[in-house]
Amino acid sequence: MLKTRITELFGIKHPVIQGGMQWVGYAELVSAVSNAGALGILTALTQPTPEDLTKEIERTREMTDQPFGVNLTILPTITPPPYEEYAQAIVGAGVKIVETAGRSPAPFMDLFKAYDVKVIHKCTSVRHALKAQSVGVSAITIDGFECAGHPGEDDIPSLVLLPQAAEALEIPVAGCGGFSDAKSLVAALALGGEAIVMGTRFMATKEAGIHQNVKDIMTEADERSTNLMFRTMHNTARVFKNSISDQVVEIESTGTAKFEDVKDLVAGQRGRVVFEKGDMEHGIWSAGISVARVKDIPTCDEMVSRLVSDAEDIIDGRLQKLKA
Repeated sequence: MLKTRITELFGIKHPVIQGGMQWVGYAELVSAVSNAGALGILTALTQPTPEDLTKEIERTREMTDQPFGVNLTILPTITPPPYEEYAQAIVGAGVKIVETAGRSPAPFMDLFKAYDVKVIHKCTSVRHALKAQSVGVSAITIDGFECAGHPGEDDIPSLVLLPQAAEALEIPVAGCGGFSDAKSLVAALALGGEAIVMGTRFMATKEAGIHQNVKDIMTEADERSTNLMFRTMHNTARVFKNSISDQVVEIESTGTAKFEDVKDLVAGQRGRVVFEKGDMEHGIWSAGISVARVKDIPTCDEMVSRLVSDAEDIIDGRLQKLKA
């Protein structure tokens, strides 16, 4: 077993966390991850209402007696979801671990603390991580430039960002972005991280409730299989490379593109159809560069067990031999 402050903090067996993923973080995947000894994370806003989230939490509890958390992503939108109601649903259901992302969790910290909820906040920079630490979160996920979704605008990869954060913070830090296997877990621990957070890799598991076409194409991907879009709009997003994301990048290349020029292409409902119907050219969907490291589609238990066992072999074997 690999014991770290994060395994102790969240009561999990392995220093592996499944990141919150829209349209992916359902009870089946989350319970399978937690049963494998890692930390599964439900995605609150995947559920259409706070009441639906409460039901999904109960469904997860029916499938696992191990710790799991809920992701609450707080983003500026024209018509924002009822974040406060989702937060109340989380604490009302007795969930003790929350992954926050997007804006600062500060407005919700009093509520979470009142219910003894441990918060791990996702950041893309050391300065934001320090701010999150100051408002009382228990741990930080630091997102390197390799990550799926929004890596921020600083373009700092995990190899530099993770040790920078680990040295700057007093609370434990989990590395996210580029982590997908035993080699990257060992690297994260060497860099000062106390766990890895994987989203892309957990998508390519048997329990992930997305279409088989998505999983299959992930096994065929390489390190060039993602696109960065919204660069010109200072809202960078890393997504899988397909005809739709290529089109968005081309529109942006004019230098005068506005969000209105691409909003129909990037609509979230189009991406949801990709996951549900398997039409790989219908919309955009998030994927990290680590998709290049996806070679198979195991169960969560098989994948986590292999990852940790191989990591221990690297630590006890190859690294020890180098020292000798």
